[in-house]
Amino acid sequence: MTKSYDAIVIGAGQNGLTCACYLARAGLSVLVLEQYSAIGGMTISEELTLPGFQSDVHASGYQLANISPVPAELDLAGHGVELIEPERVYAHAFPDGRSIVVERDLDRTIAALEPWSARDAAVCRRLFELFKAERPNLVQSMFSTPPSFAATAQVLESTPGGMARERFSLQSVRSWANETFETEAVRSLFGAFGLFVGSAPDDAGGAEIAWLFGALLQQTGNNLVRGGMHQVSRALASVLAKYGGEIRTSAAVDRILVDNNRAIGVRLAIGEEIGARQIVVSCTDPSQLVNRFLGAEVVGKEIADAMATYEWGDATMAMYVALDRPVEFAAGAELRQAAHVHLSPPSIGAMAEAMNQCRAGELPNAPLIVAWNESAIDSSRAPEGKALMKFVVLGTPWKISEDATGKIAASDWDSAKETYAAHLLESIERDYLPGLRRQILKCVVHSPVDMNRKLSSAVKGTISHGAMLPYQKGSMRPVPGLGQYRTPVPNVYLGDSGCHPGAGVSMAPGHNSAKTILSDLKLG
Repeated sequence: MTKSYDAIVIGAGQNGLTCACYLARAGLSVLVLEQYSAIGGMTISEELTLPGFQSDVHASGYQLANISPVPAELDLAGHGVELIEPERVYAHAFPDGRSIVVERDLDRTIAALEPWSARDAAVCRRLFELFKAERPNLVQSMFSTPPSFAATAQVLESTPGGMARERFSLQSVRSWANETFETEAVRSLFGAFGLFVGSAPDDAGGAEIAWLFGALLQQTGNNLVRGGMHQVSRALASVLAKYGGEIRTSAAVDRILVDNNRAIGVRLAIGEEIGARQIVVSCTDPSQLVNRFLGAEVVGKEIADAMATYEWGDATMAMYVALDRPVEFAAGAELRQAAHVHLSPPSIGAMAEAMNQCRAGELPNAPLIVAWNESAIDSSRAPEGKALMKFVVLGTPWKISEDATGKIAASDWDSAKETYAAHLLESIERDYLPGLRRQILKCVVHSPVDMNRKLSSAVKGTISHGAMLPYQKGSMRPVPGLGQYRTPVPNVYLGDSGCHPGAGVSMAPGHNSAKTILSDLKLG
């Protein structure tokens, strides 16, 4: 072997780098290996359209990180992370020119909701305030190892209101929204957040996600990172270097080398072998760990079979748009001041229809689109006088079998993506952003296939390392037997978004994995 380290971490995304930082800070010699040519994983920013236009390729918002202990513990601000905190955190625009704008100021938010429904406005106030009360418990839950199923059930049964909370955690968005709100517009406002992690309106478990994201952003902000999300990974890399850790990019791992049920190192795709004296951590998607790095003969048939039926969720498509000048929303100038804007009809049913089309293999006619006002919030993202936006299409098929738009004959993404993007941009211009297409300097489209090509852990064009479903959460995430950051090989761990608590820029899986490792090594 060319060299040995105490710990090898596979994957230089936010979680891999976070895990590596904690291990290095504890005194371990650490090497991070990244298959891609740059660090960052889902937190990369690149000039995808034109020089000077810096797009966030995947993640855009510093959302769950607002409640994470990691930024303070690792001093990410001292290593270059500067947050921009827009007062208008998110909005939902409807085709009739109306909108709902959610602000950090709770009273102004409630005032904006009252014209839609005084009852729904009052309910929203309670939901936002509930998050504030639940925040300590939520942080404790997210940033610790998930309890076993049996322990969870015991707590639920013995805690007042525990079973009501369990019911809520299993409800679909439609079920919860129908019993909670009286207007479709407010139902849609919250329902859109379920689709952020692939939870359609009728999927079990979506209600809690919808409430969590909608309330968290109002309470803690929907911050953007000045200069792009890659500043997060750069800061983590700087922290790692401070503690003596190393990173190698363009270094694809082919196999974790196991001898006598213990990892002794890794073999790269180029054939090089690197030794691991103590541990190996996989911080890429869980299927690579099971099927590529270890294999069924090491993890065992039960885990291999469970991973074979693992649900990845719905694919995503993105359109990165460089503009010759800022564009205004039909619903009002204040929407351009929000970090992101949901674009959809005011109907849970319309969202469900689009997701049903997606899951039937159809290109949805009117999917939920999230418009990110990148340069409007952060002027450094585009040249002076120009503008940059990103449109994320939530819920597109991995394989195309039909077309609900009636415009697209092609059935493969490489042939269909530009025509489908043209349809979507036409719809966006007609219903939400008048004059958009005339202002486009260049549009780059990433289909689900492109997403997977660019980043191997964007499996089947998904962005969350596995669907956030009730049977893929907590100690069952990703699958039973891998649910607490450990594997059947005692010194091999995992710490990616396929672990608890799941998707989002929280750095929680990497943090939790590191804490588990250090505890096992009696260093924490």
